[in-house]
Amino acid sequence: MHVRYSYLSQQFGNCEDLWDDLKKFVVTGDFTLGKPLVEFEKKFAELIGTKHAIGVNSGTDAIKLSLKALGIGHGDEVITTANTFVATVGAIAELGAIPVFVDCDDTFCMNVDLLEKAITKKTKAIVPVHFTGYMTDMRKLIPIAQKHNLPIVEDACQSILGAIDGKKAGTWGNSGAFSLHPLKNLNVWSDGGVITTNDDTLAEQLRLIRNHGLIDRDHVEILGCNSRLDTIQAVVGNWLIPSAVEISNKRIENANYYDKNLSAIPQIKLPPRPNGFRIVYHLYIVFAEHRDGLLEYCVKKGIEAKVHYPVPIYRQRALSKYGYKEGDFPVTDGHVGKIITFPCDQHLTKEEMDYVIATVKEFYSSLK
Repeated sequence: MHVRYSYLSQQFGNCEDLWDDLKKFVVTGDFTLGKPLVEFEKKFAELIGTKHAIGVNSGTDAIKLSLKALGIGHGDEVITTANTFVATVGAIAELGAIPVFVDCDDTFCMNVDLLEKAITKKTKAIVPVHFTGYMTDMRKLIPIAQKHNLPIVEDACQSILGAIDGKKAGTWGNSGAFSLHPLKNLNVWSDGGVITTNDDTLAEQLRLIRNHGLIDRDHVEILGCNSRLDTIQAVVGNWLIPSAVEISNKRIENANYYDKNLSAIPQIKLPPRPNGFRIVYHLYIVFAEHRDGLLEYCVKKGIEAKVHYPVPIYRQRALSKYGYKEGDFPVTDGHVGKIITFPCDQHLTKEEMDYVIATVKEFYSSLK
């Protein structure tokens, strides 16, 4: 059996009504900041539970523009987690700011108990990363940020509809940054991003920044950039957004099925599943003994398992100038040799999941 990782051919395999919507849209010529984008922003804000949603051209820009609107710039320190995708750090560095890392815990998110030690006089913002579909424990983080008067930009790119105690990702900080990349839980046909906020002034600033700082075609209020979410992608977003809750529910259901069965295998350890957390499983990751052997065996058996990520971001060559070294973040380093990601998307069948589970059991049985 072949268990693929990318589900895009299934998700958009039967979308004749979407093609009809696109055909109707194309003849309008309403390509830039058009009516479908306004509709999508309204629907997205309602989905997350914020006053505003601002469409931008990527999740990376959602982080970067949020920081820029908050006044973050050259030489400012921005605290984030040592366990994240490069986009988080790239967004900080592109502003001339300095990423400062905090180790993660076994939820793959920032260990907030270590946060305060990283704060200095140069710290100007915190970017918690809601990694893999988990959420950073914002209940602990918010009081620390308030104590030090630090704004928060939530990197929620992997955690749309994730929540803690019913409060959703992207609603805790000054702003939330989401990605609509094709492999995200809510996706479009290209790169795309959304910023959420309840701050009217911040929302107005973000709308200016994403569109060259233009009030209208003849008046430039500030120097901004070109980071608009393409209206044609908003048409795709409008088609898919009614399914967003169903998508996340199905991923949670699949993860629970994996948890029930994989937890019975002694060599597999599940990450903690904290009470009150709604984990949306952009990635389904477990800890595995003999991980490299298991990964090779799964791939040989047709299962597209992966490792997210084999080299932590803080140890990548591109970040060598910041002076970090292996061992600075022991939990993040420890995960490198243990974690494995299995397909867990909404289109996965029970037969495919059973095959993954049976293959994992088969591998460990072969070691005896």
